Amino acid sequence: MLLIPAIDLRKGRIVRLFQGNFDAETRYEYQPHELLLRYRGLGATWLHVVDLDGAKDGALSNRSIIVALASQTDVRLQVGGGIRSSATIDDLFNQGVSRVVIGSTAVERPDEVNEWLVRYGPERVCLAFDVKLDDGSVPRVRTRGWTEGTALSLWDAIARFPADRLKHVLCTDIARDGALTGPNVDLYREGATRFPYLQWQASGGVRNASDLAALAETGVAGAVSGKALLEERITSQELRPFLQDASSPVSMSATARS
Repeated sequence: MLLIPAIDLRKGRIVRLFQGNFDAETRYEYQPHELLLRYRGLGATWLHVVDLDGAKDGALSNRSIIVALASQTDVRLQVGGGIRSSATIDDLFNQGVSRVVIGSTAVERPDEVNEWLVRYGPERVCLAFDVKLDDGSVPRVRTRGWTEGTALSLWDAIARFPADRLKHVLCTDIARDGALTGPNVDLYREGATRFPYLQWQASGGVRNASDLAALAETGVAGAVSGKALLEERITSQELRPFLQDASSPVSMSATARS
């Protein structure tokens, strides 16, 4: 299982939300390029970047920062938030982004997204489904930066896309996101069982190396983590088994001074 560090951007700053609530925001003083350098030093080969303004409002709002991050070639970027047109996708690919993450549009316009999967290929498009468990523990999809609920289950949402087109799916359990309460292991195990052909990315709740090990046992291909890495809750030695090309440890403070 590959660990993919996450950077969430809101109004040009690095933030983390608590359970997807835009009014429960924690700001971090680090610059995006500083985090990229740190994660690269730890051995990361992918970085997950989310434009939270775009996710909520429907238009990419932190493009200049994303373009700057994509200009380097050592770490590949998958970018999500406000990507709702082929023009935006073309622009990001032209700027060096390796993979786009499609969220709300995959729920609201699945036929169009199916066309994108054909046009760009399954390796370059990841579908993101943000879910909240209902009273029956069924994962229900939410959209528009987690602000709007739907009756659509995660499983029905995925079933709209043919197996020969879809490869990467990112699933966030909103109740766990930014909460440091541990990931929803049962959810991801069920997803990997129902759709074993998918390269699942699990997001939400990671707090320590034990959580990463538990996720690896579910069969997911990747784990996206933001807050635990930002706050250095997992040591570089503990991260090493989940990162490719791991190099010597680089601390956040040391990177910030460089």
